[in-house]
Amino acid sequence: MEKLHKDILALLRRNARISNQEIADRLNSKVETVAALIKEMEEERLILGYAAIIAQEAEENEVRAIIEVQVQPERDTGFDNIARKLSRFPEVVAVHLVSGRYDLRLEVVGNSLQDVASFVASKLSSQDGVKSTATHFLLKKYKEAGLALGKDEKHERLKIVP
Repeated sequence: MEKLHKDILALLRRNARISNQEIADRLNSKVETVAALIKEMEEERLILGYAAIIAQEAEENEVRAIIEVQVQPERDTGFDNIARKLSRFPEVVAVHLVSGRYDLRLEVVGNSLQDVASFVASKLSSQDGVKSTATHFLLKKYKEAGLALGKDEKHERLKIVP
């Protein structure tokens, strides 16, 4: 049953609009079983929602940035409270605890470079516990959620140079 859960999640991750019937057909299962397992995973919050992968051209009035944030962890909660606090800003679309020089990785969306810069300067940097930040603006998407985003490009073998 655990394998069926994983297989269903893999199919939904690739295409959130796939029908229960198609999932059942691909996994040699019954549609009722698939529907029940999906409902169970939603209730258990293993499936939190469904999202579309949008081409960059459709997001023409959006500027995205990855912001690395170094924070001072709190005594009993570590990074959890500051991460939750930062995730409440509407500009922040993702927050991850990461290893390395910085502690948190935020993905931020704004209407312009100035909007993102203003968010960092006025909202993010002034938060208690934030020690430093590094902002990286996203320039072009090549792959997202496992999908190559370019137009049907000719695939060549990677060249190996000795």
